[in-house]
Amino acid sequence: MSTTVAQIYNVIEDKAPFQYQLGFDNAGFLVGRRSAEVDCVLVALDITPAVVQEAVELGAQLIVSHHPVIWNGIKQLTDDTPNGAMLLDMVQSGISAICAHTNLDAVAEGVNDALAQKLGLTGMEQLHQDGMDEQGRPYGIGRVGLVPVQGVNEFAALVKQRLDAACVRVVDSGKPVHKVAVGGGSCGSMLSDVLASGCDTFVTADVKYDVFLEAKSYGLNLLDAGHYPTENVVCPVLQQWLQRAFPDLRVVISQRHREIYHCI
Repeated sequence: MSTTVAQIYNVIEDKAPFQYQLGFDNAGFLVGRRSAEVDCVLVALDITPAVVQEAVELGAQLIVSHHPVIWNGIKQLTDDTPNGAMLLDMVQSGISAICAHTNLDAVAEGVNDALAQKLGLTGMEQLHQDGMDEQGRPYGIGRVGLVPVQGVNEFAALVKQRLDAACVRVVDSGKPVHKVAVGGGSCGSMLSDVLASGCDTFVTADVKYDVFLEAKSYGLNLLDAGHYPTENVVCPVLQQWLQRAFPDLRVVISQRHREIYHCI
């Protein structure tokens, strides 16, 4: 029995309802036909030209990504821009796209649970709660948990190793690391939530200079491990969800998509 794009969308919708996405977001079914048959899915953090080419070579009919391939309203679809050319390549190759973004950040088993687990946090709780799902489970971005007491540099080295991060930018407040908040991707704006939770350490990405200064002034250890490393941890989760739901489906994690920068 064939699997369709619509059936795969429904599994993701059940796990990470798209109604939970934030107002600025554009998560959902973004490219293709719902009725299209799928026997191979490529999972990636982003949809890039390299990922599209990888899908073509694999014979994948669907890419499931975290970041939306379309952010703003499209007034024309031409090859005049890199993204337009890529979208045309997808359409012409019969490749659909489902993108689960801030909804996947917020739900149980999503980005932030995966990040917390990867870093060995125990006794996990919500960092920021937006609501309760139909099963009575809280959802919201960020998690809080405990790690064995250790120095900041020791913990930063662990973060770098476990996330395979190019580098980790560190503000050392002078406190040992024990109660840790995590926010996959750009969560520097959640500093007040972290402080209210009583954490001594916050791991996130894309931190602005003024946020580093603010963290230091409040005595909070702040680690910026990069956007890609703090969110790419969710790709195996997506793979597992789809493989369990559709045992006969081939679900592959992208091998072409990597951190966009390196540190020297």
